[in-house]
Amino acid sequence: MIDTIEDIKEISQKLKKRAISEGFTIAGIASIPGSSRIKLRTNALERWLSNNHHAEMKWMEAERRKNIGSLLENAKSVLSVGFNYISSHKSNNLFKVGKFSQGEDYHKVIYKKLKNVGKWINLVIPDCKWKICVDTSPLLEKAWAEESGLGWIGKNSNLINKKNGSWITLGFILLTKDLIPDKPHQSLCGKCDICIEHCPTKAIVEPFVIQSDLCIAYHTIESREKTIPKKIEKNLNGWVAGCDICQDVCPWNKTVPYNNTFETTPKEWIRNLNVNSLNWNDKTWAKHLKGSTLKRIKPWMWRRNIKANLGKK
Repeated sequence: MIDTIEDIKEISQKLKKRAISEGFTIAGIASIPGSSRIKLRTNALERWLSNNHHAEMKWMEAERRKNIGSLLENAKSVLSVGFNYISSHKSNNLFKVGKFSQGEDYHKVIYKKLKNVGKWINLVIPDCKWKICVDTSPLLEKAWAEESGLGWIGKNSNLINKKNGSWITLGFILLTKDLIPDKPHQSLCGKCDICIEHCPTKAIVEPFVIQSDLCIAYHTIESREKTIPKKIEKNLNGWVAGCDICQDVCPWNKTVPYNNTFETTPKEWIRNLNVNSLNWNDKTWAKHLKGSTLKRIKPWMWRRNIKANLGKK
């Protein structure tokens, strides 16, 4: 049993260490319902939605996203983890794919690692219930990661860590046990506006605010429109799945450590993606996309994105 504050401190530290031992780069803890900044982040989400900046991403409107307690009854703490996905493997292809999606499906990678952490919780805190959340759950992920001290939400809306930059995907475990929270991280963007200045479509309409229908990543991954708008098409510059420009230029991403594991190694077909892919049928696309986050982009969308880069109809 966990009876004293010293017991709670010890188990909190061990929980984070366990997460790191599973292959996560960073780990932190926040108490539920969190500090006042969670309310501020929730209000910011509501403003973003009311301005329709989420475009066709209607799932962002889920009310449960504003109430972490709705995801697990009697949740008292959240373990936040970050997985470093940046690989040293470079690609000089005509067609560019967002780095987060070049390796194994990060949803499955993170879930598997968190499942192992959950098994550890069952042994060490047997009276604690827990729930895993990856980014398919209606959770204010970056806000809770910031609350847990993993980093801060940058002006490009990505979570940034001092050592690992923004090349991290997030995962969470909600727990029905009070743990010792880490200190929420403060923003270190300062006066830097490099990400805003370099966005070719001006999708960062103000610091921390992304207008999705101006974002290359949105149009290549989420949009189900039959064609890419002209104002986006002329700025694609090779991007067919996502866009890393606002991260590539970020000063915090200049000297980050690589994670050269099989999980982050770019798949061969991505490294060799070229115009011949326009000849692939749906079955070939399905074969390549198996085990990839990029399944979200349907074969017809790949063709649309590639043709837009080539100026074809």
